[in-house]
Amino acid sequence: MSHYPPAPWRLRGDMYVSVWRLPVRSLPDWELPPGVRPLTVRGRCLLTTFWVDYRPGGVLEYREFLVSLLVRRGRGIASTAVAVWVDDGRSLAGGRELWGIPKELGEFTFGAETGAGAPFTAGLVTGPGETVTTVYRDRLRLPRVPLPVRARLVQRKADGSVCEVPLRLSGAMAVGRERLRAPGAGPLAFLAGRRPDVTVAVRDFRFLVGEAVSAAPQG
Repeated sequence: MSHYPPAPWRLRGDMYVSVWRLPVRSLPDWELPPGVRPLTVRGRCLLTTFWVDYRPGGVLEYREFLVSLLVRRGRGIASTAVAVWVDDGRSLAGGRELWGIPKELGEFTFGAETGAGAPFTAGLVTGPGETVTTVYRDRLRLPRVPLPVRARLVQRKADGSVCEVPLRLSGAMAVGRERLRAPGAGPLAFLAGRRPDVTVAVRDFRFLVGEAVSAAPQG
């Protein structure tokens, strides 16, 4: 078992976040936590993808690609991580055991931004012959977020319990454009040939992945 830091995790780095409205019928049949259902509007779900470079200054350094689905739990709205790849065994083990985040190991290539206007590029190998790539460019830089943005994940742990994971994020934001290419087969085929509705970069972020609060499964 890989040794990983105890919760909460304090992380730093850069991330590139895209929001997608996709038809429900185009998505995999992900197993969601008990009592959780996708939030749908006119037959479409809201997905968010994250390319993240966790850098020195946090409790772990690694790279990640994460897909989350906007969901309802009771009267509340949250997200559930449905597909995640990382390149660090400690992150994989901690994410699964602490919070039920379904992390897998992937092979990443990240291209560093070299100056103003330079694009961010990344790639992820999810399996034999299955490579996802992206190119991101800024369109409008925004003032640094003065207060943390708060959100929460709702995850199913191995024992069947539901785990709520509070999140807090702050950083320097920019609105941009992402061109993501995914193969027509494999776990990310639902993104093939599609473009996100909105993409933002959050640079030099401070990210707190909080203590998990477990609850009994809801039927």
